[in-house]
Amino acid sequence: MSQNPRIALIGAGNVGGNLGILLARSGFSIRFGVREGKDLKDVLARCEGRADVTSVPEAAKWADVIILAVPGNAVVEAAGSLGDISGKVLVDCNNPLRWDDGPVHTPPPEGSLTAALAKAFPKARVVKGFSTFGSEFHLDPKIGTTSVDVQLAGDDAEAKALVASIATRAGFTPIDVGPMRNAAHLESLAILWIHLALRAGQGREVAFKLLKRG
Repeated sequence: MSQNPRIALIGAGNVGGNLGILLARSGFSIRFGVREGKDLKDVLARCEGRADVTSVPEAAKWADVIILAVPGNAVVEAAGSLGDISGKVLVDCNNPLRWDDGPVHTPPPEGSLTAALAKAFPKARVVKGFSTFGSEFHLDPKIGTTSVDVQLAGDDAEAKALVASIATRAGFTPIDVGPMRNAAHLESLAILWIHLALRAGQGREVAFKLLKRG
């Protein structure tokens, strides 16, 4: 698969919008797939001429890589509106949760949203990624002289490598955390981030980093 893939962002809220802006500024061709009537003038203006907007099915058909950035309870339904995504890389950057004086992980029966997507769309190449930090880092992955880790989980090694190359080019540090079953651990890590940021007083400008001695 091309190392300069066409990337569709499904969802253009804080996460999808910021990540689309960053990827466009990193030289990728971007299409936002949104519902009719969604105004993305401000987002497109920040994409430096490398992005446009179209319907969800049209964006998915055009793309090599599809990044889902929608509410956790709408992930599988949103993927169902993409059309035929056989062979395409589908990146799940969502987390299932409810709020009970703080975030509570509410995974589907499959164990994670990523596994639920893989079950519902077995011909897609599903990868978990861009899911364990706040939207501020989707726009700017740098902290001082280092960069935020993007943990990637999935059973398709080639798809993970492609997503890792996208993350690297955008300024992140990709970390392969293993098979799809580990996507559940990334969702738990995201819940911990939300707790630390919003309930434990750490604030949103924090992120997890894998450190190695030597």
